[in-house]
Amino acid sequence: MKVLFIGGTGNISSACSRLALAQGWEVTLLTRGRRGMDACMAGARLVQADHGDVDAVARALGDEVFDVVAQFIAFTPQDVERDLDLFARRARQYVFISSASAYQKPLAHPIITEATPLANPFWDYARAKIACERRLMAAHAHSGFPVTIVRPSLTYETVIPMAIGSWDDFTIVARMRRHEPVVVHGDGSSLWTITHAEDFAKGLVGLFGQQQALGEAFHITSDEILTWDQIYQTLAAAAGVEAHRVHLVHLSSDAIAAAEPWQRGNLHGDKAVSAIFDNSKIKRFVPGFQASIPFATGIARTVAWFDADRRRQRIDEANDHLLDRLVALSQSLTARATTTGHA
Repeated sequence: MKVLFIGGTGNISSACSRLALAQGWEVTLLTRGRRGMDACMAGARLVQADHGDVDAVARALGDEVFDVVAQFIAFTPQDVERDLDLFARRARQYVFISSASAYQKPLAHPIITEATPLANPFWDYARAKIACERRLMAAHAHSGFPVTIVRPSLTYETVIPMAIGSWDDFTIVARMRRHEPVVVHGDGSSLWTITHAEDFAKGLVGLFGQQQALGEAFHITSDEILTWDQIYQTLAAAAGVEAHRVHLVHLSSDAIAAAEPWQRGNLHGDKAVSAIFDNSKIKRFVPGFQASIPFATGIARTVAWFDADRRRQRIDEANDHLLDRLVALSQSLTARATTTGHA
């Protein structure tokens, strides 16, 4: 069985590539070569090409046909239009990695199933993913294009998956270790799910080659539900910071978005309110699927990965400055409320 990963060396896709190799798949990675390959991917074939260059990709792949093409780096309808031309005759199954942020915001019901409507007025990224899904499903209905849609939520392995203040940088861990304040949106009590990439991979690779999955959409997440305060506190514990030295500053999503407009999509379009994912569908299609890596275990591994190489411990000045500004804003709002209250 042959699988082509488009962007198979990233935060989520590396784990999927490793698992496909471990299960005996013949794995090809189509990348621009900007990331190094994991040592565990030694059995994969690397094809270097820019996915946006249709002619270059066509030349690189020739007439080769794949049982599965897993597309991790298509973000716009133009991207999937290119893929419809490229893979109509090269893929028996085309797996489009969408996003759970495509689901209705605000949610009409906190429990999300694949039947939850797709609508996100807050985030361009999510709306583009919705448009991609609709184009692919239309192609499936009209011409039988063999698409399967997969929607990860907040998924991590080599990133720090906090809502504000870090992603592929070490900023928030460094602040915690210096006992400096970090910002949590809202009051920290809303519920969220964070999924380790190795758990996501089990669901994704389990769908590979399933004809019954064509024309279907799935989300794949952990069943563990945590508050945002618990998420930040768990990261601090993984970083070796004692609980009483963790300084969480709470600030409303509205205030954060007003201070930093791009956070409107990240928060109102995704993380501002509770969301609980019902994984019944992926469990029906992939019997035995179960996310088995608790966040406390997974994030400890991630912090250790950053700690193992100083080059990974990058401090993002923009993130650091944003957190300082938001902390100052929280202090200002608190002082104003106190003054008003005494007026």
